[in-house]
Amino acid sequence: MEFIPLESIKTNNKYLRLNSDIEELKKSIETVGLINPLILNQEDKLIAGGRRYSALKALGRTEAPFVRIEKSELEQELVSIDENLVRKDLNKMELEASLSRGRELYEKLYPSAKKVEAEDLSNPEDQEINKELPNDQRSFIDLTAEKTGLSKKVIKSAIEREERASDKVKSLRSHGELNASQTNEIVKLEKEDQEKIADLLPGKSAKEIREIVKNVRSNGVERTIDQVTNEKTLPNEYKSLQTLLTRTNKTLGKILFEDIRIPSEVGTDKVKILDSISTLRISLDQLLDLFSAPEKMDVEDGGEDQEENLAYSPVNMDNESSEIQPEI
Repeated sequence: MEFIPLESIKTNNKYLRLNSDIEELKKSIETVGLINPLILNQEDKLIAGGRRYSALKALGRTEAPFVRIEKSELEQELVSIDENLVRKDLNKMELEASLSRGRELYEKLYPSAKKVEAEDLSNPEDQEINKELPNDQRSFIDLTAEKTGLSKKVIKSAIEREERASDKVKSLRSHGELNASQTNEIVKLEKEDQEKIADLLPGKSAKEIREIVKNVRSNGVERTIDQVTNEKTLPNEYKSLQTLLTRTNKTLGKILFEDIRIPSEVGTDKVKILDSISTLRISLDQLLDLFSAPEKMDVEDGGEDQEENLAYSPVNMDNESSEIQPEI
């Protein structure tokens, strides 16, 4: 095996993971040595092995074993992407970008390969990894699933999110304001419409975004923006409560309908459950009192100064009370 001085290696490759955590890798190299050599091109540019390179430098090594490849620029880039997908966990955005670019390169290099769009993953047979075809005819999704252990469905969804999402949607994802489920809904719109409505998405659930998408398709993006901007919405705490109450009532209904009892052998757990139910009952009674209390409202005076007066009016919450009152 050939060796090269580390100082001679060029690391101007955007796919290299030079600043990632290498502590475990350093321990491995000290114990068993470097198992996989660095991959260089004909100009001594590092194509794969950024973490190994960083670990060797951190250990004070001056040279490294390497393998030199002679491939086109597209092939070199695909090798770098493949290295990242297989050897190091990427964050969600990096993973999606790498999968999308990898798919693009692979399908350019292998025109006869099965296209990502042709993968019908609603068909159980297509969800399985196909090893019968030659590699240059298998889809990028199929090969990547085999190498990474990710499901073909996860890979295809990641590629579609990256390719369909607008710049604003990607920015929201990178700042943690949209998750994958929410993004899957909004990317059903054209990128132009995504850009226009993106600012209204933070804080919305995937279900709410699904409704926004339907509204855009039915009424247009401008009208939808106006409706979403002016509509009164529940505070997030009540949305969470609504979800929990739905689940709780469903579970309670099953317990009561099937007459499920707690075995006497788990008496301690029974006491804990009864204490929790008692606390829940008190909290729900207090919440119902809050709903029944006079509600403070802002009323504009018709005079020139339009002074704000506080008016109080009783709120009839009979329907709401019946919906959230669990059967304890």
